[in-house]
Amino acid sequence: MSVRVLFVCSGNICRSPLGAQVLRARLGDAAASFDVESAGTIADDGAAMDGAAAEQSARLGGDPSAHASRYLTSDIVASADLVLTAERSHRAAAVQLAPRATKRVFTIKQFARVLQGLEPGDLDDVTTPQQLVERVARLRGTVPPLADPADDDVDDPYRRSTATHERVADEIDRALAVIARALRSMA
Repeated sequence: MSVRVLFVCSGNICRSPLGAQVLRARLGDAAASFDVESAGTIADDGAAMDGAAAEQSARLGGDPSAHASRYLTSDIVASADLVLTAERSHRAAAVQLAPRATKRVFTIKQFARVLQGLEPGDLDDVTTPQQLVERVARLRGTVPPLADPADDDVDDPYRRSTATHERVADEIDRALAVIARALRSMA
């Protein structure tokens, strides 16, 4: 059975599809073990990916060609093994839809930050992606907090400059490099 990873943003046309597509690319040969998808808190079902975001996805190895946006529902959140959101507000929206998913919902940057902050040996007995998510959830409070919690958010690049789209894509990609490495080691 594949591991379900869900990316969430607002319209599901910029950050969340880019995250899903880049994670698939970064997972490489292990991608077959994962079902990576995306949704948006205010998405219109069936919208194509924003052109500037699609260009950034392609630049980072993603394939934006088949993307169709979809509205986030409680069933979508509840069925995910790991939910990675663009902003803390999206994390709150996902948890509100499916409260039992609380331990599986993080911002993209938060999940990467906690992974990077773990001590040697923290993951020694972890052998599956689901166990990885459980361990990160349990240890997220042990990682020093950010001076500004907003640093866990990824800015919305919609209708902004090419430079903003590139900066946002690179932020997501840096976090996904950490996340993909951890998930690949468990697949």
